[in-house]
Amino acid sequence: MTLAVFACDPAQSRGRRFAQAPAPTRSEYQRDRDRIVHCTAFRRLVYKTQVFLNHEGDLFRTRLTHSLEVAQLGRSIARSLGLNEDLVEAIALAHDLGHTPFGHAGQDALNECMAAFDGFEHNLQSLRVVDRLEERYPQFDGLNLTFETREGILKHCSPAHAQALELDEPGGVGRRFLDRTQPSLEAQLCNLADEIAYNAHDIDDGVRSGLITLEQLQEVALFDDFRRQTLAEYPHLQDKEQGRRLLYETIRRMLSAQVYDVISATRQALEAAAPASVEAVRQLAPLVQFGQEMRAKSQVLKKFLLHQLYRHPRVMHTTGQAGQVVRELFAAYLDRPQEMRDGFLARFDAARGVPDEVSAAARVVADYLAGMTDRFAAHEHERLTGCQLLS
Repeated sequence: MTLAVFACDPAQSRGRRFAQAPAPTRSEYQRDRDRIVHCTAFRRLVYKTQVFLNHEGDLFRTRLTHSLEVAQLGRSIARSLGLNEDLVEAIALAHDLGHTPFGHAGQDALNECMAAFDGFEHNLQSLRVVDRLEERYPQFDGLNLTFETREGILKHCSPAHAQALELDEPGGVGRRFLDRTQPSLEAQLCNLADEIAYNAHDIDDGVRSGLITLEQLQEVALFDDFRRQTLAEYPHLQDKEQGRRLLYETIRRMLSAQVYDVISATRQALEAAAPASVEAVRQLAPLVQFGQEMRAKSQVLKKFLLHQLYRHPRVMHTTGQAGQVVRELFAAYLDRPQEMRDGFLARFDAARGVPDEVSAAARVVADYLAGMTDRFAAHEHERLTGCQLLS
């Protein structure tokens, strides 16, 4: 496939932090993707919460299945726009590597624990995973990914963290948050594919769990338009026993419409802006986008899911318990670092005597906690506290 002039070309990559000879059969972005798929943090995603905790059901999405869905949607859109599919896939597969156990509840709890120690951002943690925490190569820490993949992983970053990144890597992935420029179109695309994917699969998981119903979803135009369209074509799906088929077909049509809308709206934006290079893209406003009507409908869906699913009493109860697990584990490891596995204990011991050693030690604990699966965190909490909050 021929890449557009505004797409990232692996032959023109800004490279890796540690120089390596090119692979004989793979592009630089294919190599990034392969490193991500084979890393430990990627495998752990299968046991990390999306919305429902891992033990609540075998068929609910996890961070791994979510990442695969983002990659599939991203590649489909990238192909139509002439963008680099391999780069999109690499970013999509890596974008949640830094997520804590127990989803956003775990992230919020860990950020609370780290409030006095520079906080916790899961996007920044994903970058830490691929830059420092993976231990697979003899000559460097991390996966040594290309600049473009690392840039896409870092979707959000506070000014303070961007400054710290800039000090460590002048002109690197933190620079755009200080200059207020944009990432590549491939990175922009992953951001939007992420939103499309979780809105759709959270509907599916929410209905499967019984926390939201097809009747409630009739309030949401983005869903109900395609539900009506489906029933007009397949009236037999009105039978309650056909509810799963109706749900799946409605979501399928909704996803397709969103994908086609992004392709159309982004093409129009690209034609109007006419960027002649990747660097030109960085100087413009975001170009990968929904059309105005689809954006408005997507916002209504997000608000519905926030109030009807994410803040449902049952979800709030379990996520409240999950937050308590993370907070109590953090306190336990900070007090008894010998309870961490050897590699992290060694890092904790090495933090003693360095400037701001308390903050450095707390960061080691945060790294250890963030890497846990739901199941391991629950087991560790029970082992260390004698209290079983999640089962």
